[in-house]
Amino acid sequence: MTTLSRFSTIAAALAACVALSACSDNETVTQANSQAKKHDSVASLEQASFPKLAEHIKTLSSDEFQGRAPATKGEELTVAYLEDDFRRIGLKPIDGDSYKQPVSLVQIDPVKVSALTLTGDNLPAQFNYRDDMTAWTKQVTEQVDVKDSDMVFVGYGIVAPEYDWNDYAGIDVTGKTVVMFVNDPGFATQDENLFNGNAMTYYGRWTYKYEEAARQGAAMVLIIHETDAASYGWGVVAHGSPIKFDLINENKNADLAKVEGWITTESAEKLFANVGTDLATMHKKALEKDFAPVDLKAKASISVKSNLRELTSSNVVGYIEGSKYPDEYVLYMAHWDHLGMDFSNPTNKVFNGAQDNASGTGGLMALAEHFASQPQPERSVVFVAVTAEERGLLGSAWYAANPVFPLEKTVAAINMDVMNVYGPMKDMVIVGLGNNEVEDILIKYTKQQGRYEVREPNPEAGIAYRSDHFSLSKKGVPILYAKSGNDHVEHGVEWGKAQRAEFNKCCYHKVQDQYDDNWDLTGAKQDMQLFYQVGNELANSRQWPNWYKGNEFRAIRDASATERK
Repeated sequence: MTTLSRFSTIAAALAACVALSACSDNETVTQANSQAKKHDSVASLEQASFPKLAEHIKTLSSDEFQGRAPATKGEELTVAYLEDDFRRIGLKPIDGDSYKQPVSLVQIDPVKVSALTLTGDNLPAQFNYRDDMTAWTKQVTEQVDVKDSDMVFVGYGIVAPEYDWNDYAGIDVTGKTVVMFVNDPGFATQDENLFNGNAMTYYGRWTYKYEEAARQGAAMVLIIHETDAASYGWGVVAHGSPIKFDLINENKNADLAKVEGWITTESAEKLFANVGTDLATMHKKALEKDFAPVDLKAKASISVKSNLRELTSSNVVGYIEGSKYPDEYVLYMAHWDHLGMDFSNPTNKVFNGAQDNASGTGGLMALAEHFASQPQPERSVVFVAVTAEERGLLGSAWYAANPVFPLEKTVAAINMDVMNVYGPMKDMVIVGLGNNEVEDILIKYTKQQGRYEVREPNPEAGIAYRSDHFSLSKKGVPILYAKSGNDHVEHGVEWGKAQRAEFNKCCYHKVQDQYDDNWDLTGAKQDMQLFYQVGNELANSRQWPNWYKGNEFRAIRDASATERK
């Protein structure tokens, strides 16, 4: 018997007890009424079976949709499918009769990257591309050059006022090459009182480090690769596709560092040996409260030549207007794009992306249809299918930079990325558990389903900063990113873990991620019921959830507090 069936049985039994006067005392009747009311929403959702979920996933991940790559025939079909369905269920468009938000992208293909040449008393002449280092540029120009740039070690490359931490204190790195460790001091020490302990903060992400170094004026940024701290091996950063994508803006990314990249630990050891020290010693030094940047007594030079291609893609946005507070918004999001076609594959060319993320996009569409069938919410409810997640969260970044609806009036965002296809689970994973108040609402309804909440099993990997919700987090919007765990109702935890591991091994970002008629989507629907309940409560209340005190995004949200009533 499923959890929801048990809830229905309880409610029916309580109702029968009252009708037969077997529960005649006031206290028991009150308990029965309370229990029935508690499960009203669950019982009503039991009837909301999201009937088109499987159809949406199967269609979006079909060969016809060609892997849903941005700016391809696959995008045309995907966007048309989304628009047609939003129109069918009665969502309001955002531009006349169109649901499309155009997104301007640029593809940057580094066709020639030189070796990183070095000058220093005890240094090799160069670090070789992809063996000792990897590098690229996100400046939108055909060639960048960094010449004889002084190299400086800046610890973790972090400026975090809420942690009283500034690795750039007392130094001007304008035009210099900064070298730093990946992740953050909490991971390095496993001290729960330092940053977030084992759980990575935004300050530990390589994307933040490049952004901060650019704000400091650095010409080149090199992160020391360590497998545990990065959560992936050297091959991931150095031997994948070198092509980068970014948003088009007026200054062509001139405010970014000229060159971004990584170096191996072996390369870092050689840099540190040049000043009479080593990696282990510098790890300790980077954790000192009075840390000061270290001049590496070296100069670096590199050139990167790129081919550029401008592209136009689309986010797809529809909404239900609120009855009382139409200028306040609860937002659901999922990315529609995937990896397109592998023309070198003689037998299977399509990256169908069934789980990643036709499942989340199908879930978004099914949730929108359910919301549209319900009484009009007091606040507006927005459904955003974003492009170019696989290219670096770019569709969501475009929305965050060019919001259709004001972010300061966006109550919260709920992200769906890879839904559960293995059946009902007892646990619910909240990625970044302990970050904001939206999760408290989810936990309440999770418990009503007879389930329990858990944190993602590898918080040190920074998953909370690796999907589309993160683009809104950086703008201060409280987000919820949750998904089914591994504790299967019938088969248990180890079976659930085995299914996830098999998907990662056989299918993740491979042509084998295909729709399977044997999938059990009751687990996905179980989660969608929770997502509906969270959004429905927020859409029919005066709640303004926030980040918890001490979170790196709290101050950003608080800065716009006067816009919310």
